[in-house]
Amino acid sequence: MDLQDLFQPLAGDDEQVPDKESPLKSLKKDLDFYSDSIKEVAIEIMAEGLSSYPIFVAHQHEVALGELILDKHDLGTSWSIQASMMEEFIEKGVIKEEFKDRFIKTYKKPEDFMCLFVVVPEGANYVFYPYK
Repeated sequence: MDLQDLFQPLAGDDEQVPDKESPLKSLKKDLDFYSDSIKEVAIEIMAEGLSSYPIFVAHQHEVALGELILDKHDLGTSWSIQASMMEEFIEKGVIKEEFKDRFIKTYKKPEDFMCLFVVVPEGANYVFYPYK
């Protein structure tokens, strides 16, 4: 699956709005605000036996990956968060099966760090961000 396949167009998304500051600054602010909620969902995913590797997709557009848990429109923030897990990432080809072991080795303790897949139009990357 290509990165572009994860994006879904939004109505009115035709105009390009220049960023005044790095989007990562607003992401940090939102993650600090969302921290308790994300940790609660991560623990629930693990406690229910759904996955030992929860992944949270941070985005500013619509993304076809995971389930929306924190909507920027409802919360007045800059980033939305979707809950997913390593198994869905493998199923959708975001993590190739041959890289599964490498991903597991680099995955940080989910009780202390949220695993984020940060998606921007230019690309995406994994970030481990500590809970506050």
